[in-house]
Amino acid sequence: MKIGIIGGGSIATFLLQSINVDRVLPHCTVESVLVRRPEVAEEWENRYGVNGYQDLNAFMDSGIDLVVEAATVQAVQEYAEKVIAKRKDLVIISVGALVDQELYQRLNDSCRQSGTRIMLPSGAIGGLDVIHSAMSSGQLESVSLTTRKPPLSLIGREVEIEEVVFEGTATEAISKFPKNINVAIVLSLAGLGSDKTTVKIVADPQATKNTHCIEAVGAFGRMTIQLENDPMPSNPKTSYLAALSVLSSLKKKTEYISIG
Repeated sequence: MKIGIIGGGSIATFLLQSINVDRVLPHCTVESVLVRRPEVAEEWENRYGVNGYQDLNAFMDSGIDLVVEAATVQAVQEYAEKVIAKRKDLVIISVGALVDQELYQRLNDSCRQSGTRIMLPSGAIGGLDVIHSAMSSGQLESVSLTTRKPPLSLIGREVEIEEVVFEGTATEAISKFPKNINVAIVLSLAGLGSDKTTVKIVADPQATKNTHCIEAVGAFGRMTIQLENDPMPSNPKTSYLAALSVLSSLKKKTEYISIG
């Protein structure tokens, strides 16, 4: 499978190193990248053997089978529909763009008409398979997310005791903490939606890493999952698990026997 990547940040670099150098996905190659800075394109052409582009049409016509968006919400808004129109499957990392219900519906309709698919990696959390399974028969009753982060990274100051900085729906959390709550968006899309998913965000002076606790209740029973995420070595602002989940999505795309 020939892959194109939109974006020039840490996750894009991780994918290039993992796929083209370390060969962790032997049936995949990153062929092309779409980046804004010509110097990044030139560096990656030399280091990873890819073709660098600043023009979307040239990028899309470079022989790729699938596109990974590893940039920003704005990149999804600008490029996603054009990628689908070219009948390319798309992996979206900046899932915050899909809070826009009109964009979500347009992408859904475009995929149905063109026969393409959009994949949303699980990111920095787990348990989405259970939630999606329960939701498939309408037997999911409640979903909640509690996120704990070091105070300095969350609210820009230290605290002596833990401080609940937000408690409400995922819709409200996404609006008030757009850079800190991508996990709530994926959780909402897999389950009950953002208006029925509850979120608590805590500034915890004892926390050294970001932790996410997911609780779900339904006809299947009860699920509780807690994840403590290590950051990517190259970028402490990005969860390493989030980057790994992109590799997992690509691996599933190449497998004939799929698990989960």
